[in-house]
Amino acid sequence: MANDVKFEGKERRIAKIEACLAEYGLASLEEARDLCLSKGIDVDTIVKGVQPIAFENASWAYTLGCAVALKKGCASAADAAEAIGIGLQAFCIPGSVAENRKVGLGHGNLGARLLRDETKCFAFLAGHESFAAAEGAIGIAKTANRARKEPLRIILNGLGKDAAYIISRINGFTYVKTDYDFFNDELTVVEEKAFSDGERAAVKCYGANDVLEGVAIMKKEGVDVSITGNSTNPTRFQHLVAGTYKKWAIENSKPYFSVASGGGTGRTLHPDNMGAGPASYGLTDSMGRMHGDAQFAGSSSVPAHVEMMGLIGMGNNPMVGATVACAVAVYESSK
Repeated sequence: MANDVKFEGKERRIAKIEACLAEYGLASLEEARDLCLSKGIDVDTIVKGVQPIAFENASWAYTLGCAVALKKGCASAADAAEAIGIGLQAFCIPGSVAENRKVGLGHGNLGARLLRDETKCFAFLAGHESFAAAEGAIGIAKTANRARKEPLRIILNGLGKDAAYIISRINGFTYVKTDYDFFNDELTVVEEKAFSDGERAAVKCYGANDVLEGVAIMKKEGVDVSITGNSTNPTRFQHLVAGTYKKWAIENSKPYFSVASGGGTGRTLHPDNMGAGPASYGLTDSMGRMHGDAQFAGSSSVPAHVEMMGLIGMGNNPMVGATVACAVAVYESSK
């Protein structure tokens, strides 16, 4: 492999990357990039367009994933997303939390779910201060529906009505102001305000006063798939909403796939036994295991934190947007 490709943690990753390249008949990452470009897919531009502060290894991981999808001849965007997960998994550092949890494959599988028409509504459950949910939502809103029969509904559901209003205004989403009657367990929509007239306006942004209102919002929208943030209010809102909604969904035979974005050092509120390695990373990590059908590793937003977990330098929520955008690009190139 030529050595002019440089990215973070290359020496720890390269053996797995080269094995993946060889398996799919690619001589190098440059060849993977050239294959993508020959099909009109500029992976670096797509990735940095979703999260501008993503690391170089994120662009190269998605380049490998897209090349794998092209080599496999994926006919649908959902199939392409699963193949992209293979490329992401190849970038996981051996022995890391990300490799242990198969987080690369998990991102591919999540992207595939969002591109299949059985999934009607996807929710970012956020501690609303994080812009990562917005970045992920924008990446999906711009691309997913080009490969779906009916549009995917995307919502942000987080703590705080002021925060939801601000996030909506900055990003051009539609702010949905709700009122929750605790006595009667009833949610009322007070007003909806769109802050753009483009594709971003299709993203609805809710702010809740507490967990029960957050759960009521999930029920109102009939959320099929969600991803928790793990940044600011994980023990006050997002893990609690996902877990409570999961219980309701099971009791009411509602299929609900919950992704826990989180766990890892730094964000975990009292890691309990660091000697346990990937087995134990503290409270928020444990909360994610209670409801998560899939569990990612590291921050929903901060590239360096996901990098620390052994995946790539890109926030988990933006990665959802990048996976969908890249998969749709592969799909469209094949038509």
